[in-house]
Amino acid sequence: MMQRQKSYDNDRPTLYLVATPIGNLNEFSPRAINILKEVSLIACEDTRTSRTLLDHFGITAKTVSYHNFNESESSEGLLKILNAGTDVALISDAGYPLISDPGYKITDQAIAEGYNVVTISGPNAALNALVASGLSTVHYLYYGFLSEKNSAARKELDHLKMFPYTMIFYESPHRIKNTLKNVYDIFGDRKACLARELTKKHEEYIRGRLSEMQDLDSLKGEIVLIVEGYKEDDIVIDYISVKESIDAYISEGYSSKDAIKKVAKELGISKNEIYREYHK
Repeated sequence: MMQRQKSYDNDRPTLYLVATPIGNLNEFSPRAINILKEVSLIACEDTRTSRTLLDHFGITAKTVSYHNFNESESSEGLLKILNAGTDVALISDAGYPLISDPGYKITDQAIAEGYNVVTISGPNAALNALVASGLSTVHYLYYGFLSEKNSAARKELDHLKMFPYTMIFYESPHRIKNTLKNVYDIFGDRKACLARELTKKHEEYIRGRLSEMQDLDSLKGEIVLIVEGYKEDDIVIDYISVKESIDAYISEGYSSKDAIKKVAKELGISKNEIYREYHK
């Protein structure tokens, strides 16, 4: 059944989805601070992390834990509080709740029960990285984290390789090197931007082509990877197949140099690029 919510033209209890700073505390809006001071309960992804932020701004509301591992149980508790006529706020450790963070279940249930669900705007790492990436912002896909299992992540990328719009991925420092390799292997040598530690002291943007990002040193902090979408003239290279073709020619008696040259000519791509990949 269709619902119409006029957020400030009714007296129903409200679930506030409040975006919090992703690094720089000066980006916490006065409206967000005021809402968190007005509610009597704040549901947090991690109460210890949030308490540091809340104390900094003199926010004394009670906090409860709401994360991926207790989402069903916690949602029931928050619904009871809304049922009692009390407003509730939901925050994550940084950025928006529900964006690669918990919050969908309580949001879905609150809407189903007819309560107001209101977003309080704030920082977002994906959009920060996108608009400064130098890549097209006309159309884009926020994908978030790829699967932790490498084979599953490669399968996801294979499904995305023909997607024509800019793509936004989140990644952790210990996985970024492997992810960059997977994206390069499957998408080919596209333009990309790697943004890390956004709004913090060590903020960094690395803009270039995926081939240029293969030998990056270890990177720290939260990472956003922006990759340009597929274009009809893109050459998508499967380097596993390329290596198999080179090895087949070598088994026939070709030198590695001649085998690489032959495969490069067959595929119409740079032999230097194939040489670099083959000898990694």
